[in-house]
Amino acid sequence: MVLKTFGWSFAVTALGLVAAVLFGGWTAFGIVAILSILEISLSFDNAVVNAGILKKMNAFWQKIFLTIGILIAVFGMRLVFPVVIVAISAQLGPIEAVDLALSDKDRYQELVTDAHPAIAAFGGMFLLMIFLDFIFEDRDIKWLAWLERPLAKLGKVDMLSVCIALVILLISAMTFAANAHQHGGAHVDKAETVLLSGVAGLITYMIVGGLSGYFEDKLEEEEEREHEEEEKAERAGKPRTGVALAGKAAFFMFLYLEVLDASFSFDGVIGAFAITNDIVLMALGLGIGAMYVRSLTVYLVRQGTLDDYVYLEHGAHYAIGALSLILLVTIQYQIHEIITGLIGVVLIGASFWSSVRRNKALAAAEGNAGDKTEVSSGV
Repeated sequence: MVLKTFGWSFAVTALGLVAAVLFGGWTAFGIVAILSILEISLSFDNAVVNAGILKKMNAFWQKIFLTIGILIAVFGMRLVFPVVIVAISAQLGPIEAVDLALSDKDRYQELVTDAHPAIAAFGGMFLLMIFLDFIFEDRDIKWLAWLERPLAKLGKVDMLSVCIALVILLISAMTFAANAHQHGGAHVDKAETVLLSGVAGLITYMIVGGLSGYFEDKLEEEEEREHEEEEKAERAGKPRTGVALAGKAAFFMFLYLEVLDASFSFDGVIGAFAITNDIVLMALGLGIGAMYVRSLTVYLVRQGTLDDYVYLEHGAHYAIGALSLILLVTIQYQIHEIITGLIGVVLIGASFWSSVRRNKALAAAEGNAGDKTEVSSGV
């Protein structure tokens, strides 16, 4: 079962890691491995959401999502999108960006370093909005309750996350951007660039969120309409006639899943810039991670267990928050990519460990309750 579901992911992992060693040695191997883990960790909640929706779809649409969908997700968002970001930021053509990355690494590194404040501001704001919207939402399950309860109360203030993000952007522009390092070690004022790029990141987040919300609303409308039609057919003593509506609902499910997957891939792609500027290593790491996310989605659907590790979503979002701040700091200061990657891995690992402890505590509590019931019955 595991080999059948994750077989392609294992194969892509082996090929990707070998390619990394051949491309850049064992350092590249480590970076690709960290990027893969980071992508899987940050997209775990995406896999859970995907599985929850995918299980409602028929076999045909599941196959469409796992074939055409993976082409969009892996080759579109994870492989092409990083090249596009670098090309736009460094004012290069996409083909020229790839050619420089492969043939003239020094010149490529120079261009990316000069464009880094814009990339960092855009990505930092996008990731920061994901994190802020998460921690300001009141949730039934809380990981760090001492922190999340008061933040959920603050979240009742309208547009608080946007205001905080803009304040952090202004501070970054007035501090880090004012002394940003240009190639060669010189200092240059990048405040205007950082402000414009940061606002662009904020707008991008709001557009992606709006599209996701639109398709989610459409999906709910189609499901509700289908349910009403089936109830009418049953009351009239007729066979259910929801096939066309089910197909339409499934189509909206597919569109919604693709928009949702694209929005989640933003954080992985942009977060990757906090670890490396090399688009080849980025493509390898994110591509491997995306394969595992797809396999994990299938596994969750087939196993039917979506909520075993309830704190992983929290850990992923705290990792996103850490990455957002790291990106903004790297406008002026250089932070080693291994340190950046390990921060995310540690947060994800801590949330996983907390989830395991919670599951054991719940199992123990249920066992004790069962023992008391047996004793009570015996008396």
